[in-house]
Amino acid sequence: MLVTFFSARPYDEQSFLEANRDGRHQLRFLTPRLTSDTVLLASGSEAVCAFVNDTLDRPVLERLAAGGTRIVALRCAGFNNVDLAAAADVGLPVVRVPAYSPHAVAEHTFALILALNRRIHRAYNRIREGNFSLDNLVGFDLHGKTIGVIGTGLIGRVVVDIARGFGMRVVAYDPTPDAGVLAAGGRYTDMPTLLAESDVVTLHCPLLPSTFHLIDAEALGRMRRGTVLINTSRGALVDSQAVVDALKSGHLGGLGIDVYEEEAGLFFEDRSAHAIADDVFVRLVSFPNVLVTGHQGFLTREALAAIAATTLASLDAFEAGRPLEHAVTLPSE
Repeated sequence: MLVTFFSARPYDEQSFLEANRDGRHQLRFLTPRLTSDTVLLASGSEAVCAFVNDTLDRPVLERLAAGGTRIVALRCAGFNNVDLAAAADVGLPVVRVPAYSPHAVAEHTFALILALNRRIHRAYNRIREGNFSLDNLVGFDLHGKTIGVIGTGLIGRVVVDIARGFGMRVVAYDPTPDAGVLAAGGRYTDMPTLLAESDVVTLHCPLLPSTFHLIDAEALGRMRRGTVLINTSRGALVDSQAVVDALKSGHLGGLGIDVYEEEAGLFFEDRSAHAIADDVFVRLVSFPNVLVTGHQGFLTREALAAIAATTLASLDAFEAGRPLEHAVTLPSE
């Protein structure tokens, strides 16, 4: 079938062409994001493959269906950008990649923790300028510290294992506790207790109405002074303005993020020749104890290969009339 990719980058093209080397699907890669302004580019495509910042609201879905699209394939785990009720109304099944490489994101989480704690980003810049001073580069041992893991699905579970390898104490919160976390030496608790006890808090939960701005001014206030906050999940789990205020006051000890709630207008593009109009983001990156990466936590060879294989397998199943193992449906269904 003809598949049109939106928000496609060279690494997407490489991994999907490799997974489709038998040529069973016709793949068309487009750089623009999927929006109401670009949806016409999908005309005639039986399938559309979208990413985290593509817009799949009712108007876009209606126009996709009218243009001949029969299935929407998300090459990511999250689906908060999809109006599932609208997709059901127009008869468009939606599939996703619920698991590709939890190790990729979990390892990136600890890359942020280590770099932020040991000031690697600052030391790197100093050395390039010939400055070998160690002033203001003091970190802390992870060993013996407490990490609060919010969300213990596939990624959070790997984070727990890595944390235990560092000799950290693990407290966790998840509506559905995982026996593996307990077996690894972790302890489940409620959110207020987790926030109060943790030296590092890391987020690994989906973005839902119930988790929007999960970390707000109140939650930040429950954290002990100097706590480090990490988010490699979804940007809108964190109230960015509240974080700016907590950083300004010195209450929050550091912030490491691979996602940002307004990232759709920023990430995945070279904007180095232009002024960034997002004042909150500009303020965030001005802090010396903030480290931002541009949604690259998933970006490993293994994860890209798994994403491509799972996505094309879903399209194969749809074309053959088989059940869609990774279909996304409304919670009530």
